[in-house]
Amino acid sequence: MSTVPESKLIKIGVFYDGNYFAHVSNYYYYEHERQARLSISGLHEFIVESVAEEEDVDPKYCHIVDAHYFRGRISSFDANEQNRLLAERIFDDILMNEGVVTHYLPIKIRENRIEEKGIDVWLALECFELAMYKQFQVIALIACDGDYVPLIRKLNTLGIRVLVLGWDFEYVDERTSKLRKTVTSLELLREATYPISMHEVIDNKIKKNDALVNNLFISKERRFQSAAPAQPRRIYDVGDIQISTVYTMKNGYGFVSMPPNNLYFHWTNVEGDFNELQEGDPVEFNIAKNERGQEVAVNVRKRTTPQ
Repeated sequence: MSTVPESKLIKIGVFYDGNYFAHVSNYYYYEHERQARLSISGLHEFIVESVAEEEDVDPKYCHIVDAHYFRGRISSFDANEQNRLLAERIFDDILMNEGVVTHYLPIKIRENRIEEKGIDVWLALECFELAMYKQFQVIALIACDGDYVPLIRKLNTLGIRVLVLGWDFEYVDERTSKLRKTVTSLELLREATYPISMHEVIDNKIKKNDALVNNLFISKERRFQSAAPAQPRRIYDVGDIQISTVYTMKNGYGFVSMPPNNLYFHWTNVEGDFNELQEGDPVEFNIAKNERGQEVAVNVRKRTTPQ
C-alpha cells in the first residue's frame, strides 16, 4: 500500500468570525429565497473542493485538520430569558460533531447596548499561533472585516495561502423598514490568495442544482434532526380560546397575529408538529403570561376549518 508524501498533503485550518457567520446564516434563513441556514459540514466540503481546485490537486489530498469558531456570548440566564438557550446548545452540538473548537467571550450589555470586544483580536492571535505550530498550507477565513488584513499579511510572510469566504447582500428590515447592507472588505479580498464571493456562487443560476452549492445549506429534511427532545410543557394560567393566523415562523418559534402586538409562541407550546405550521395558517390558541409577565400564545394548534 503506497503512502502519500507529506509534501503533497494540503493541511487546511478554518477560522470563523462567529458573529459574521451567524449574521450570514440568518440572512439566508429569514431573507433569502433559500430559506435555509448554512451547513457547517457543507461549508467544509466546499472549502476542501475549492482549495483542491486552486491548488490543482486531488481533493483527497486536502484535509481540514483544524477548525475554530469565535464569538461573543450572552450569559446562560439571559439566553434562557430570551428563549435562546436551546438553540445555542443545539448549535454547539453541531459544531462539536463537526470537530469545530469553540471560543467564546462574554458579551457585556451597557445602557441596553451590546458590547462585543476582543473577538477579532483573539481570532487573529490564535490563528497566527496555530499556523506556525501546525504548519497549515492554507487557512480558510470566514470573515468580512478589514481588521483581519494584518493577519493575512502576517500569514503571507509564513508562506501560507489564505482563502477568504465573503458575502455581499442587502435587504429591507421589516421591523424598521430600513435597508440593511453587508459588504466584505475589498482590501480583505485583495490581500487573500483565494478570495471567493460566496453570494455570487450561491446565486449563480447555472449552479442552482450544483450539489456542492446546495449542500451549503441545511435541507428541510435535516433541519430539525438535531433538535433536542420536547421539554415538559410549562404550566400557565390560560385564557379563552383565540382564533387568528400565523404571522411569521422562525427557527423553533413564531408569532401569531393579535393586534396591537403579535404574540410569541415557542415550539414546545404547539400541539402537533411545529414543522407543519406555515405563515398564514389559521390557528387557535390560548393567551397566557410567561415568567416575565408578558402575554404569549400557548396550546397553539392548526385549525382544520377556515376561521
